[in-house]
Amino acid sequence: MFFPTFKRLKTSCIVVLIAFFAVACNKKEVPSPAWPYGKEYFPLKTGNYVIYECDSTVYNDLPRDTIVYRFQLKERIGESFTDNEGGDAYRIERFVRTYHPSTPYDSIAWRMKEVWMLNLDQEKLSISEGNRRFTRLVFPVKINSSWNGNAQNSLGEEIYSYEYIDKKEKIKQQSFEKVLKVKQRDFKTLISYEGRAEKYASGIGLVSKESAEYYSNTIKNGVALEKRIEYGFIYKQNIVAHGTE
Repeated sequence: MFFPTFKRLKTSCIVVLIAFFAVACNKKEVPSPAWPYGKEYFPLKTGNYVIYECDSTVYNDLPRDTIVYRFQLKERIGESFTDNEGGDAYRIERFVRTYHPSTPYDSIAWRMKEVWMLNLDQEKLSISEGNRRFTRLVFPVKINSSWNGNAQNSLGEEIYSYEYIDKKEKIKQQSFEKVLKVKQRDFKTLISYEGRAEKYASGIGLVSKESAEYYSNTIKNGVALEKRIEYGFIYKQNIVAHGTE
C-alpha cells in the first residue's frame, strides 16, 4: 500500500510543477502605462532647442506711430527637477538676439532673457511664464477638445481648443508632416480684435505663435479693421531652426 500511494503522490507533484513552470514561462511583463496620444507634439529632452524669428509691430495713437521690432528667440530645454509641488519639471531657457540691418544674426551673440518652467504629466502640458502657469496642451490630443488655459492661474477663464491636428503644413519654408493648432482667443468687433494661437509640430514642439490686440475708433465703410488700426500690437513668432546641443 505504501508504494502505490507514494507513486501517486510523486506523480501529482510532478504535474503541479509542470503546470507551475508552464504558467511562469507564459507570464508576460505588465507594460508601463502608455502616454496618451499627443506627447510627441512636445518631446522633452535636455538640450533640445528651437530658434524663432519674431516680429512685433506696435501701433501708438499719441503720437500716431508704428514701430516694428525684429529679433530671434531661442528656447532650450534645460535640466529636469522636482518643483515645489512635487511634480516633474524642466527649465526652459530663453535667449534673444536683436536684428541689425548690417549684421547677420549668426554674428550676434545670444543674450539670456529669462527662464520659464515646464510641467508635463499624463493629462496636460503646462508652462509657467514668471509667476503665471498656463495649460498649453491637454492629452489625449483630439480635434475640438477644449479646456481652460488659465485654470492654473488667477486670470479669468479662457477656453483653448484644438482647431486641427495631424495636418501637413509649411512654416517659414519648412515642411512638417504633423502640425496641430491651438486656438486660444479669437474675438472681433467693428472696432477691436483680440486673437492668440499656437502651432506645434510632432517631434519638435512649438513652431509658430501669433498674438494680436488692436483697436480703431474710426469706422470706415469698406475698410477692414486691419487697415485702420490706431492702437495695439501684432506679434508673430515662427520657427527657423531646431536641434539638440
